Amino acid sequence: MLVSDDGKTRTMPTKTALDEARGQGLDLIEVSPKAQPPVVKIGEFGHFLYQLQKKERKQRSHSKQAEVKMLRLGFRTDKHDIDRLIGRAREFFVEHHLVKFNMRLRGRELANKEYGIAKLKAVVESLKDASEVEQEVKRQGDQFTVILKPRR
Repeated sequence: MLVSDDGKTRTMPTKTALDEARGQGLDLIEVSPKAQPPVVKIGEFGHFLYQLQKKERKQRSHSKQAEVKMLRLGFRTDKHDIDRLIGRAREFFVEHHLVKFNMRLRGRELANKEYGIAKLKAVVESLKDASEVEQEVKRQGDQFTVILKPRR
């Protein structure tokens, strides 16, 4: 099936379509090979490839990858600072990013790990309306991390 520039379609044998394209000094481009009959058009192949690449670039620029944003809090971080971090996390969720909360314990703080874990779980609980847990609270050396993803 040969589609012309003005949108008209004609069904013809492949050899006839090829002869017509060569007569105009252009190429026969297969637009849809799986269609029955296959759809072709007459044009410059280099220009056709350029248009395809241009379309793919435009699609890639519109699809943004979600980043993992990291927010740190300490063992002695107070309520107001935690509220500020929660607000910042909400902004990241609006932009569809993952948020990783990180708490580092130093020295004698390691003796009271349960308090640090409870603090991280309280942060997760306060963000329950805007997010879901991607990775539970997990220890990595002297740090505790939790990863949250935005709620869909």
